[in-house]
Amino acid sequence: MLVLREEHDVRGACEHEFDGLVRDEWIPALAAGDEARLAFYTRLAHGAGEAYRLVTYTIVPDAASWGRLMDRVHGGDLKSLAGRLDELRHAVDGTLLTPLPWSKLQSIDLDAIPVSREPATDLSLFMEDTVYPHSGKLDEYIEVAGKVYAGDYDEMFPDVPRLLDIEAGFRTAHGSGRRGQIVLWQRVLLPDGLLNLLRTEIPEEFNKPGKWMIDALQYRDQWRSRLLRTVSWSPLS
Repeated sequence: MLVLREEHDVRGACEHEFDGLVRDEWIPALAAGDEARLAFYTRLAHGAGEAYRLVTYTIVPDAASWGRLMDRVHGGDLKSLAGRLDELRHAVDGTLLTPLPWSKLQSIDLDAIPVSREPATDLSLFMEDTVYPHSGKLDEYIEVAGKVYAGDYDEMFPDVPRLLDIEAGFRTAHGSGRRGQIVLWQRVLLPDGLLNLLRTEIPEEFNKPGKWMIDALQYRDQWRSRLLRTVSWSPLS
């Protein structure tokens, strides 16, 4: 499975028009073929970064499907729609991702992704961490993160309610984006818990050797966290 992550820098005055065009035309047009489905449509939460920034995740089964999707966008039935979307945004950056070996999400049946849905009343919040392992430490980071960060959360943080659930872990596909970049897709289980995360220091008991925040420095020391909120009509939420 390939995942196309796209970050859309939308023109502020065109945000609602962009939403409507994706919802009413792009999603069903994309689903007319068997190459891909748009799965998540999210907004960068207000106060969490740049304004009018959207992040979408599109599921593509394999490389052959990716090739057919490119043909549709570059010169086929999706070309006109893609051009209309371009008129409503300043830019769009895309990265192809592949699941990590330990990711809970390894594949999605395209037929399980709805083309339309009733608007949801409860929106989902995700923390998307983009991690940059040290040069030469990519494979070690993937292995250790799977065992420790993704695998032993309850052991790392005993007696602490689980704030996040790591639903998926990805790496950039070869030749697509920055080499060695890791993306963690984490559902926020306790939104109220984010307030403590923002206003307090990391407790000292977690900031010492033997704990992930310190031991992980052998493999990485840079990452970026973003809070993404699904819209009410996102195919998956």
